[in-house]
Amino acid sequence: MKKIDRRKFLGISALAGAGALATNVVARPLMKENATKKAIPTRVLGKTGLEIPVLSMGVMRADNPAVVRAAYNAGLTHFDTAHGYQNGKNEEMLGAFFRDKDRNTFTIATKGKANLKSDNFEQEYEDLLNTSLRRLQMDYVDIFYTHAIEDFGALKNPRMVKMLKKFKEEGKIRHIGFSTHANKPGQIDEAIEAGIYEVCLISYNFKLDILPELNAAIQRGIDAGMGFVAMKTMAGGVEDAEGKKQVDGAACLRWVWQNQNITTAIPGFTSFDLLDNCLEAAYSPELQQKDKNYLANLQEKEMLYCQNCGNCIQQCTKKLPIPAIMRAYMYNYGYKYPALSKETLMDLALTGNECSGCETCKATCPSGFNISDKIAAITPIVNVPSYFLT
Repeated sequence: MKKIDRRKFLGISALAGAGALATNVVARPLMKENATKKAIPTRVLGKTGLEIPVLSMGVMRADNPAVVRAAYNAGLTHFDTAHGYQNGKNEEMLGAFFRDKDRNTFTIATKGKANLKSDNFEQEYEDLLNTSLRRLQMDYVDIFYTHAIEDFGALKNPRMVKMLKKFKEEGKIRHIGFSTHANKPGQIDEAIEAGIYEVCLISYNFKLDILPELNAAIQRGIDAGMGFVAMKTMAGGVEDAEGKKQVDGAACLRWVWQNQNITTAIPGFTSFDLLDNCLEAAYSPELQQKDKNYLANLQEKEMLYCQNCGNCIQQCTKKLPIPAIMRAYMYNYGYKYPALSKETLMDLALTGNECSGCETCKATCPSGFNISDKIAAITPIVNVPSYFLT
């Protein structure tokens, strides 16, 4: 197994610093506060009845409330966060920003991971949601997603169903949702069978290999009254496997909005320049020929988005959770968000030395990823002190 060299490892720490700089960049906003708002098309989110602009804000990486303010002033009304983002500071920032805003002018979604293996799952999950509400300074959230579902059976687990219904009956959440990166068509069908899920937050972009199957599952969800929100719309955020060239987000978003079954997208812009690029698409959402040409040129290129097909896991002699490791790689080298990369790997209980003893990696990737190189380049981050990461 190829080991990471010192230069490559130091690159991880350098990216941590770069991430800190990137989140604090302040550039000219497209929407001045005193400018006339342009109209952003809206769509209804399934049976929730919520009418939301096609462009929303994924707040995950943002730590500058001025960017949230610019998005809000530009006409964005839906903001997506999670219990774990920035160790809770993300929810706290949103809570401080929206504290004096009319609650009818915006909707908030947050997410929480469920440990169904815990004997104390019920109490832990209730504590998680209560903590999120306290940080947000809100009595309720509009959507609560049970977060990052991968294993079949979780959505229909009686303990999960009971707690989510309890949260809604108590008025702490208005609508029940789930988020998933893997096994998406099957997870959608399972959610339909469970009968309680109103919203699905799903990775959806032009690079997906399973689009026909996924679109058919989304249609089944729509027919059952489910609403769909798109994440990972930028397919990793960069055009190249090295993470050096920013992707044209406007073209990616226009592609997503071709599917009328997708209500809104939640790109994670962190600066005014990136917001500008997303607003450019929202004000003119029709897919243009230049967008088609641009995306066609990227179609066969290796980028940073893992398809989560799972083939690599079966080939790996140690059955490592390679798709999740590839997602951590994307967070670091594409999103420039090393803290989330480390959090993702820590959730997998990795030590940074998983591939020791393997002389040759037997796992291959249909997308062309050099799996062993990427594992070697990202897993050491679990041993980097968190105060060096942002």
